[in-house]
Amino acid sequence: MPARSPSTHSPQLDTIRMVEEFIREHSGEYKRRALWENLPKRVMYQTFKTIIEYLDESGKIASDSQGKICWIHNPDLVRKYALREDLRIR
Repeated sequence: MPARSPSTHSPQLDTIRMVEEFIREHSGEYKRRALWENLPKRVMYQTFKTIIEYLDESGKIASDSQGKICWIHNPDLVRKYALREDLRIR
């Protein structure tokens, strides 16, 4: 991961959680810009872009063919498959 410049602002945890929750509730409804414009609280666009990049890289969101942001993270399903012996790497 590239080093951050001194002017790069890291998002606050409560802001990340707010964006995550909004995406979960509105999965597949908004493209990136519309999603940012409809957040319940104002967030600087650069901060929003950083959060979206983090959520994408961590496998929590994806974009559909129209560019709409979808929530894809499902920890219960991951746990279910992680416990299956027949799916272990040998």
